[in-house]
Amino acid sequence: MATTTPKTVKKKKLGNYPHAMVVFSISLALFVIGLFGMLLIHAGKLSDIVKESIEMQVYLDRNLTQVQLDRLQKTLAAKEFVAYKGDTAQVRFLSKEEGAKAFLEETGEDFTAFLGDNPLRDTYVIRINAESSSSAQLKGIKNDIEGIEGVYEVQYVESLIESINSNIQKISILLLGFAAILVLVVIILINNTIKLALYSQRFLIRSMQLVGATSFFIQRPFLNRAAFQGIISGIVASILLFALMQYAYREITELSLLKDDEQMYMLMIALIVLGAVIGFLSSYRAVRKYLGLSLDELY
Repeated sequence: MATTTPKTVKKKKLGNYPHAMVVFSISLALFVIGLFGMLLIHAGKLSDIVKESIEMQVYLDRNLTQVQLDRLQKTLAAKEFVAYKGDTAQVRFLSKEEGAKAFLEETGEDFTAFLGDNPLRDTYVIRINAESSSSAQLKGIKNDIEGIEGVYEVQYVESLIESINSNIQKISILLLGFAAILVLVVIILINNTIKLALYSQRFLIRSMQLVGATSFFIQRPFLNRAAFQGIISGIVASILLFALMQYAYREITELSLLKDDEQMYMLMIALIVLGAVIGFLSSYRAVRKYLGLSLDELY
């Protein structure tokens, strides 16, 4: 009966490539990246919602006819800085009577009783889209609207807008900084995982060199395998991320307001591409390293 020598056992052990461990490790790392990516997407969506809540009050000249009011509303709705909800421009008319009624409900004081007249003006309340919400843009929008015939004055809470924009900018920089650090850590983790896995293949690489195989011929199967494992890991991470987000949307209904399917699918594609690229480059570096080592160094 043939016996297996310790040396043969050792070679078999070294030749075993830990496929499951590599895929699991890369999947976990990409999943963490995906979670932070979803945080950035939802933070961006929340930022847009906050910015699109910015309103401007457009006070009108007195005694405008209905035709003039309608023309003015169409002019405002056609402006590129106006936010839309579906196909509807966010331009709302508030008559001076409605303004007086709202003031009475808030304060309990009827100023028309002792003034004898309603000094308020008819107003259009417009919402600004997120792309036009910077302080400089809002000042330009204010000047633009005030140049329209029939407009008396335009007002908005400038200090509040500056505070919102400043806080959003600080949070964005902080999140992007964390994202950069996280991506770097994940790249190092995946790189070390593949290097550790290829350590068991170093004698196989040496054997191929000894029989005259070229560097390209030796590297190709390792690179193909690493890229394929990266793709599989990206798919696994994307499926886990998708399942987690669907569960979160179902359990926290308010979170669905921040849902963005297009960006989520783009993130999943990015995870798959990232897994393949990092796997390929890490494998390339590791194989090149073992190709350059002597037999003594391999031990």
